[in-house]
Amino acid sequence: MIYWQLFLAFFRIGIFGYGGGPTMLPLFHVECVKKYGWISADEFADTVGFANALPGPIATKMASYIGYKVKGWTGAFIANCAVTLPVLLAMMGLLSLVYTLKNSGAVKGMVTAIQPVIAVMMAAMAIEVIQKGWKDAGDRKNGLFGMMLASVIGIVLLDIHPGILVAVTLLGAFALSTRTVRQQKKQRAKETSKGA
Repeated sequence: MIYWQLFLAFFRIGIFGYGGGPTMLPLFHVECVKKYGWISADEFADTVGFANALPGPIATKMASYIGYKVKGWTGAFIANCAVTLPVLLAMMGLLSLVYTLKNSGAVKGMVTAIQPVIAVMMAAMAIEVIQKGWKDAGDRKNGLFGMMLASVIGIVLLDIHPGILVAVTLLGAFALSTRTVRQQKKQRAKETSKGA
């Protein structure tokens, strides 16, 4: 039963994930957090952040992680197949039809009509991820705000590739957390030596 639920959930994501990539994240959230409860909202936000840091399409990374968490390697395989199957079928069966109708007013109208819905879905997901980050930031809220501002400037104004920003942020966070851990160890060592 769980394998069938995995297949159906990720198949629905694959079918309705118009535009692919980040536009599918709200669908992942609905299926995996709200409907089935396979992961928590906090874990979902962490998974999105980690998946964005890895190379490759985010849909398959999310499907792999969640499928593996639910039912191991078999679950990861089923989730990946299910999320990619609609795209594969559409490409094989409908590509020539879409190509023929690409200049059709009806097709252009459909594409235009769906874009605001996708924008709202992505905005809602972004707000949720920002809220989670803000809550987890604790006393580092200034740093979080600075990173958000730097990201907007880098991506929107300077046209820096998001992958570069993700890599720089991960390296910076790793260096900062490593330094913090070392300082905490030194502090504990001083306290232990004073107590002895």
